[in-house]
Amino acid sequence: MSQQLKIFVAFLSLCPLLAQAADIRIGLAAALSGPTIKYGGPIRNGMVLATDSINAKGGINGNKLALVVADEQGKKEEAVSVFNKLIYQDKVLMLFGPTLSNSAFAADPIANLAKTVVFATSNTADGITAIGPYTFRNSVTEADVLPTTVRAAIKQFQIKKVAIIYGNDDVFTKSGYDVFKNTLADQRILVTNTETYGKGELSFKAQLSRIKDSAPDAIVCSCLTEEAANIILQTRSLGMRQPFIGGNGFNSSKLFDIAKDAADNTLMGSPWSAENATAINKQFLTDYRARYKSEPDQFAAQAYDAIHIMAEALKTIHLSGDLAKDRIALRDALPQVRYEGATGKFAFRKATARDGKESGYDAQQEAIVNIAKGGKFILLK
Repeated sequence: MSQQLKIFVAFLSLCPLLAQAADIRIGLAAALSGPTIKYGGPIRNGMVLATDSINAKGGINGNKLALVVADEQGKKEEAVSVFNKLIYQDKVLMLFGPTLSNSAFAADPIANLAKTVVFATSNTADGITAIGPYTFRNSVTEADVLPTTVRAAIKQFQIKKVAIIYGNDDVFTKSGYDVFKNTLADQRILVTNTETYGKGELSFKAQLSRIKDSAPDAIVCSCLTEEAANIILQTRSLGMRQPFIGGNGFNSSKLFDIAKDAADNTLMGSPWSAENATAINKQFLTDYRARYKSEPDQFAAQAYDAIHIMAEALKTIHLSGDLAKDRIALRDALPQVRYEGATGKFAFRKATARDGKESGYDAQQEAIVNIAKGGKFILLK
């Protein structure tokens, strides 16, 4: 073999290495320790499942997705720290998270300042996407879901009057309360009394005793899962059998782990249901159950879809290797995505601008209403 031929053969042997796909680094800031792991855990699971599925099919334009996961513990200060690390140290193309709306208000401005897409899969409080033009979410807002839920509850239980209880020191639960209050006024439903509680409270007997005295037809609860479950249990211990109307905080299997069938007749709105019989949702359910030996929830489904929505946008752009330019290109491509996933048909809509600032994008998706029966949510017929 001539020297020239040897050189050519050696070059050919290197070609697979030269053509090797690059990793597209995607950040995930999720609450993976502490009490809010009940939301962050399923979010991580859904994203890992989707990422592995996409990579198994060849990735995005020949490039593999690499999910860089960081625990923000459900705390604002940790979310800020994690965002800085993912953006500036890990140099991710974009990031998902954080888990709670409280944390998003603290951390999302960091992503917008760095011109890096931040994509929420569980933040539903009012004003999240008004933070800036790089803020996206596929979590349907309380303002979109709760009116549908209230109308369904009125019809289901012939409701004329309700009592309200909500957490008054959390931006998500306060936002939900505001929507509930306005919706009930629009529907001309009498509010017999409004009760509040703070983080860390374990006993709600005083508030619930006052609610009992007012004899409402139903109880509206803008609460996170653990508080909601304990409120339901303590309500039943007082002999109260009124149905509950809940928000996005009820969307967790932890509700039934704690409250069991005491939660029966609770109504909750969501874009997702395990009973959705589409082929995409059936595959998601099958794959999730096989991998994690547990049932997925709405947060897992929205996280799963979010990865695929991002992937659809990535398919339409050429990654140049210039991180700053690629981050902007992804931001420009995302609003054009139309996708049908586990949660159904999805599109983005431009959020309402505030204070003269450019806004990001909310989810354009229909809400469905579920009712708790026998320790699980089923579609309300």
